[in-house]
Amino acid sequence: MSIKAVLIDDEKHNLANLRELINTYCPQVTICDTALNADDGKTIILKQQPDIVFLDIQMPNKNGFDLLRALNHYDFEIIFVTAYDQYAIQAMRFAAVDYLLKPVDINELQSAVDRAIKKCRLKVQNQQLENLIQILKSQQNKDEQRIALTTTKETRFIKTSEIVRCESSNNYSTFFLQDDEELLVCKPIYEYEEILKDYGFIRCHQSHLVNKKFVKSWKKEYGDHLLLFNGTQIPVSRNKKETVKKALDTG
Repeated sequence: MSIKAVLIDDEKHNLANLRELINTYCPQVTICDTALNADDGKTIILKQQPDIVFLDIQMPNKNGFDLLRALNHYDFEIIFVTAYDQYAIQAMRFAAVDYLLKPVDINELQSAVDRAIKKCRLKVQNQQLENLIQILKSQQNKDEQRIALTTTKETRFIKTSEIVRCESSNNYSTFFLQDDEELLVCKPIYEYEEILKDYGFIRCHQSHLVNKKFVKSWKKEYGDHLLLFNGTQIPVSRNKKETVKKALDTG
């Protein structure tokens, strides 16, 4: 399967370097066009109808996110290529969208391309990208913010307010939702601690992340536990006690 790609970056040497890497290490990808700014990038996306867009975020006048806001339909996969930007990377993690940090690592490039190709074969509207745009477009109420959770079968978009807790098992995490549904996600819990820390979630134990709005009380018999409104008890580890107390304002 031949995959069409466009590259958008305001620096010519970055375009040349990325083109060389793709041509050398991702032979299944054909680069059909490039652009040096957001306006030209929008034009070539509409003209070429690519399967994958490699998009720089930091560009003068209009950045990569501005370009995406100007589009009405996302029937392509996207791989952001960016220097470190804490806000941008946090948003991309929240939406489960692929990104590469400059300078581009060959193995990470190949992995991102492989994931994009698998999604291309489904030929569906890119809901992950739409979710990212919604995150960037508005200062949503945090209870209404949605996070992308990828299971072995699908990617679900769940309101943070509907997540009761998360429990780890090696490199997997199980999300327990307010309606008693459980989702097994193929990522370790520490990645979600970073993503959800500003949304009222507390890492109370090595294996547990809890939404504090569902905490009913702190039980101190037979060890420290958080009692949730649904009756679940979650352990509080010794080295997390002060952090949890501060988060719950129960000093």
